[in-house]
Amino acid sequence: MGVYDSFHINASGMTAERYRMDVIAENVANANTTRTKDGTPYRRKVVTFQERQDPVASFNSMLASNRSKYNRFVGSGVKVGGYYRDYSTDLTMVYDPSHPDADENGYVYYPNVEIVTEMTNLIDASRAYEANATAFNTTKQIALAGLDVGRGGA
Repeated sequence: MGVYDSFHINASGMTAERYRMDVIAENVANANTTRTKDGTPYRRKVVTFQERQDPVASFNSMLASNRSKYNRFVGSGVKVGGYYRDYSTDLTMVYDPSHPDADENGYVYYPNVEIVTEMTNLIDASRAYEANATAFNTTKQIALAGLDVGRGGA
């Protein structure tokens, strides 16, 4: 793996975590949205990640990298696989007959967004972003030190 591969891997991690933070922010912003365009309460979104495949890898390079049992875990980064709406968690039902979205029994269905869960996920995504940024900067410092050694400094 080269230095540029390391840059790409860390950059892909930062991009994916930034997207995850944006989706979490959307969930928090819609924590009280009882009616969306389709007339239903907002459902929280959950981001999924996938391994990023190198589209320009040749057959020979893939074969060589998979022949050794130690090289088979070398990836080329991460990408956002997409997001899905969380239908496994129930909506919150609150009795409020004065609310415009109340049903015939006076209950309002609120989104399945738990602020504590979202904030915990936000901290997790933020720390993962910071770890990728730190690894990126460390790789950059190593590359600069290598260039400095190459030109006779030290």
